[in-house]
Amino acid sequence: MIELALELPLARFSLRVDAQLGGGITAIMGPSGSGKTSLLEAIAGLRPRTRGRIVVNGTTLLDTTAGVRIRPERRRVGYVPQDAGLFPHLTALDNVRFGARGATDRVRAAIETLELTPLLSRYPATLSGGEKQRVALARSLASDPRLLLLDEPLAALDVGLRERIVPYLLRIHDEWRVPVLYVTHGVGEALTLAESVLLLREGTVEAHGPALELLSRPVISRAAEAGIENLLTGRVVGHDEEGGTTRVALDDGTVLSVPFLSARRPGDAVSLAIRAEDIVVATEPVHGLSARNVIEVRIAAIDRVGHDALLRCARVAGGRPWLVRITPSAVASLGLVTGQAVRLAIKSHSFRVL
Repeated sequence: MIELALELPLARFSLRVDAQLGGGITAIMGPSGSGKTSLLEAIAGLRPRTRGRIVVNGTTLLDTTAGVRIRPERRRVGYVPQDAGLFPHLTALDNVRFGARGATDRVRAAIETLELTPLLSRYPATLSGGEKQRVALARSLASDPRLLLLDEPLAALDVGLRERIVPYLLRIHDEWRVPVLYVTHGVGEALTLAESVLLLREGTVEAHGPALELLSRPVISRAAEAGIENLLTGRVVGHDEEGGTTRVALDDGTVLSVPFLSARRPGDAVSLAIRAEDIVVATEPVHGLSARNVIEVRIAAIDRVGHDALLRCARVAGGRPWLVRITPSAVASLGLVTGQAVRLAIKSHSFRVL
């Protein structure tokens, strides 16, 4: 749990944030210049003019009324800026070791989580953007943070590199159990990674809640038109080489047929992405389709995103909802309503393996 009741004077306005955030991933969103980066810097202790109160999992980092102001290096807050912030004269290994204070177990675990072993002897100038971000994330994890602050870690990467980094961010969330504040302009990233969204506008909190419940807000709705995806994690359970497919069991037990993954063995972890608009909705049992995947769900909510409708579909087994994007005319013609049981049909080749 993160408790924020802070104020920071900025050039155009004062940043004022009063909110309680959960222990998972919270996406910090809002227009450029709304105070997102300043909020992370205030929490990290890099803005000495910050006043108020900051508490992370019961530890008070700032309480100006009580005279408490823990120095940045003692806050145990991992901060990854947009440019990764690596030391150019240190190898990847030495960058990860920096700040770990000799805790070799944490360094080793961070290297394994981010799969950095082949990069350890290299210097930042020889690393790609995605590799630099992985090293920066590992450096933050090796410091044993009580909180991780990520400032648009994917913004400078091309689409392919973003897709390769997202699974690592999910692994950090699942394996390290450290709360994360994640600045992003990408609604797809927020829906994929975050449990909630804190929306800032000119230094004040405009909204705070689950991302899907905030889609009607103009700033989020406009950004959502760029694309919404489902990100899924699971393990390979078998191959059908003749049929050209691989079976993947998701964390909730759903088994999917995806393009043949010759390099993956049964038991290997795998991350998949499927665009919300690439899923077909059926109100009756599905017959005579080439789609290899048919999933029974129940419509939990119908939201509007730009000119389209976004269905949030829940599985009985729980887990992350499926997001499906169709036209409002399709909603009307099928008579779709909240609470209705439907089937989702997905072609194997619509899945991307990350």
